[in-house]
Amino acid sequence: MALLLGLSLAGAAQAQTVGYNIRTGDVWVDTRLGEINDYGRRYREPFINEISGYYGAPRSLIDELLDRRGWAPGDVYYACAIARSLGVPCLNVVREYDRNPGQGWGAVAQRMGIKPGSPAFHALKRGAVGTYDRWGYPITVNQSVHVDWAQHGPGKGKGKSNGHPGGKKSGAGSSHYDHPSSKGNGRGHGNSDKGGGHGKGQGGGKGQGKGKGKD
Repeated sequence: MALLLGLSLAGAAQAQTVGYNIRTGDVWVDTRLGEINDYGRRYREPFINEISGYYGAPRSLIDELLDRRGWAPGDVYYACAIARSLGVPCLNVVREYDRNPGQGWGAVAQRMGIKPGSPAFHALKRGAVGTYDRWGYPITVNQSVHVDWAQHGPGKGKGKSNGHPGGKKSGAGSSHYDHPSSKGNGRGHGNSDKGGGHGKGQGGGKGQGKGKGKD
């Protein structure tokens, strides 16, 4: 009985980790992949839209990897990110991963010609920055930041999410959006055949106006 229980627990642990082995050789990238994996589990459709729309992976392939093959979202993202940096289909990287699935993504990337510090590896980092920007949480390459997507996912937290970010960064190294209120001042003058009018207005969340006219 104890043996069966032990085997059952071991199988459960393996089921939770198989296919998700970060180990890219870069701590910043590893952190991003962990967060992207969390985002994909929480917000499936925005995640799929990003991988399909920006990284060019067919929706059918993404569904196949996530649903029928049990890939973690972080794995799906990184396979397609590697593919985009190399200019090849995501399926090519998936097949390369399948040849040695236990070696980690660092080994896969190097076998395909992407080494830490290389231009292609820097392109991978910039790709992650673009993804975070589209998800409404702008960051910079190698910025020390940890994002909790439970607080900053679509419809939550700061900025606009779900692939439609808005606003601007609050300063150098900032990872939040400012939400400045719109301010404006306007003055107008008008004349017609029957009279004339003058008006003034200011807007910044509140408005005031004065006007005079003659018939």
